[in-house]
Amino acid sequence: MTHRQVMWELPAYGRFCERLAQFSRLILFDKRGMGMSDRVAGGTTLETRMDDIRAVMDAVGSERAAVMGESEGGPLSILFAAAHPDRTRALILQGAELRERKDESWPWGESTEEELEAYLATLPDHWGQMSDDTPRDVFPSVGPAPWLAEWLSRLFTSAATPNSAEAFIRMAFEIDVREVAPTIRVPTLILHAVDDRICHVENARWFARNIPDARYVELPGGDHLAFFEPDQIIAEIRGFLTGRREAAVPDTSLVSLLFVDVVGSTERAAEMGDRRWADLLAQFHGIVRREIGQFRGSEIDTAGDGFFVSFDGPARAIRCATSIIRAVGALGLDVRAGVHVGELGFVDGKPVGLAVHVGARIGALAAPGEVLVSGTVRDLVAGSGLVFVDRGIQSLRGVSDQWHLFALQT
Repeated sequence: MTHRQVMWELPAYGRFCERLAQFSRLILFDKRGMGMSDRVAGGTTLETRMDDIRAVMDAVGSERAAVMGESEGGPLSILFAAAHPDRTRALILQGAELRERKDESWPWGESTEEELEAYLATLPDHWGQMSDDTPRDVFPSVGPAPWLAEWLSRLFTSAATPNSAEAFIRMAFEIDVREVAPTIRVPTLILHAVDDRICHVENARWFARNIPDARYVELPGGDHLAFFEPDQIIAEIRGFLTGRREAAVPDTSLVSLLFVDVVGSTERAAEMGDRRWADLLAQFHGIVRREIGQFRGSEIDTAGDGFFVSFDGPARAIRCATSIIRAVGALGLDVRAGVHVGELGFVDGKPVGLAVHVGARIGALAAPGEVLVSGTVRDLVAGSGLVFVDRGIQSLRGVSDQWHLFALQT
């Protein structure tokens, strides 16, 4: 299920596409009847979808393209590459399925016919309802994540109605490309995570054995799609298409860090009671995540009434902070924010580095409704129009050295 606008709202997806576009002309579209494409009566066929690929290529002036099929897009890409080698420069299969139907002849499918019918019987009742654990099947590197479950729910309901979704699902279930794959004669790259929970790795291993001269790279981990763990996949695709691999990604990178939290949260919780406070926090979380998305931030961690977010630039982090402070004011909440720039690394998925401690301590020193920044941040936003008030040299608890701090003038 795809909806290009909703998908672009996921920062990890946007970054993945932007990295592909650094060495390619990237063309994206929603399948006929899905997402931002026109709705159509009834289902569509693979032949019709191949015609649509050519129509999109013709419309944007692409004579030959490297066709990349992810998941259920794999069979369509395989058929197009086999039927139209004159329009296909190369074929890339990432997490691609060979056959969804599971039976004695293909035990590595996704479900049996009985399991499919049981799922579709209740589809209208649960369409777009994702539990917090749902992302764990698609993106186990992220794990249970309420914000990701919410995005997946919105993606599915925006992509298709329950009736049209059933038509798409039934069509995908009937596809089998075992006879087609061996006829491919274009350069082919196969990428698949060894512990993929959606599409078993034996799909990719079969492709590797049966597509002539295909290059197969079996990846660690279990993410079905590459958005959150893209480094090796991007490097492999770049090397395959250009002959030059992307430089190794450093263990650390320079990022702009934003820390926001509610002032006096303990007192408010005691005053309101657990249930009302939990409801208010849920509203707070929704507003903060909306603003983070608007300013292209990446949520790193959250703990009740606080958020830890990274941005690719300090001015964007500051403007996000001010927008959050204004937005949550309608809830009667006072929020403070700290912004710092420094190196960030990860160990076992957790952010590490001095910058994390410095940014958190700066945020803790901010007054209600204030955005407090380090001198490094102030120096890097020159020319942005942001004005600051000098807060002097400060000591930060648990951090050596003195730090020059500035408050945003509002």
